[in-house]
Amino acid sequence: MPFDRRVWQEALALRGAGHTVSVICPKGKGFTESHEIRDGVYIYRHDLVEAKSAGGYPAEYLTALMHQLRLSLAVRRRQRIDAIQACNPPDLMFLIALFHRLLFGTRFLFDHHDLSPELYVSRFGRKDALFRVLSLLERLTFRLADASIATNETFRDIAISRGNMDPDRVFVVKSYPDPEKTHRCPPEPALVQGGKCIIGYVGIMGAQDGVETLIRAMDHIVFAEGRRDIKAVLVGDGPEFERLKALARTLNLEDAVTFTGYLSGPTMMQHLSAFDIGVIPDPPNGCNEKLSMNKVFEYMMLGIPFVQFNLAQARREAGSAALVTTDHSAAALARNIMVLVDDGARRRVMASRARAIAGREFLWSTQATRYLEAIDCLFTGKEIRT
Repeated sequence: MPFDRRVWQEALALRGAGHTVSVICPKGKGFTESHEIRDGVYIYRHDLVEAKSAGGYPAEYLTALMHQLRLSLAVRRRQRIDAIQACNPPDLMFLIALFHRLLFGTRFLFDHHDLSPELYVSRFGRKDALFRVLSLLERLTFRLADASIATNETFRDIAISRGNMDPDRVFVVKSYPDPEKTHRCPPEPALVQGGKCIIGYVGIMGAQDGVETLIRAMDHIVFAEGRRDIKAVLVGDGPEFERLKALARTLNLEDAVTFTGYLSGPTMMQHLSAFDIGVIPDPPNGCNEKLSMNKVFEYMMLGIPFVQFNLAQARREAGSAALVTTDHSAAALARNIMVLVDDGARRRVMASRARAIAGREFLWSTQATRYLEAIDCLFTGKEIRT
């Protein structure tokens, strides 16, 4: 926090509605203070070492859980806690809520961000004992929750069918950017010098995000197709950041691929405003096909046409603002990138449609109202689930 835009928007919505809000989160993204008050929100941060293999998950989760319990008690020493909201992954944080439920009667809201079982399969390619544990933890999280918020309708269906949640207690709250902070501005001058067409990516760079496929697509564009008029700008960082930079150097793509690292605020908007075409290289799998991706919303609000693989949820949200690549390969992604590079008229039509959809549908004010309804649901109607 406040890097996680969705949770920060939720915290500010609660604060605006008169609630006292405390957030417990990992350190990172330049925010390393153990405690601070920002815009009236109390933020408590803990250290976190991310797992780099399946065997590292238990240590990562248990260490984080101990920090979260410790900090939750620190919050309670300052004031009472009426409700705890937990955002996954992991799906272990229901244990913190259970502790406070048993001792103090605290309500629990589950903010369902990711599909932990599917995410595990997408990263490690197997359904083993740890997969079964993750599936159990997901069920237990839903069982304890007094209400749940889902990032899209697919997640809502999962909460009802797989989590056995009461449909009246599952609220869809989508992660739309704030239009006051997400808009085009003069682009970063260093990126647009030379007149090349800028292909852009923004987001996390993890093993499951497909950024390597984009780099290999650029290899195909530059060396197989001989196109020197196209440049890729990759905004963000993550566990794969250094490896991806090394891959680009190995492929002799230093002049064609630029890594900016983590950016935020006006600096990020300057870089995104330089994009002529966006890319969503996430591979189609049982996890990505169900996700609502921030990249989709950001590209569309900025009027950036984009290329993506055949991801069902992203395809529904993008409509005709995206060119869908049905063959999951670097060469196929490269071909569709070049299709848009060479067809400025098509890009302009797609950009216009993106802005129209975003202006009509991507309204955080509407989502904030739904979110506050979920909060109200915790304290009205049915008794606490046991």
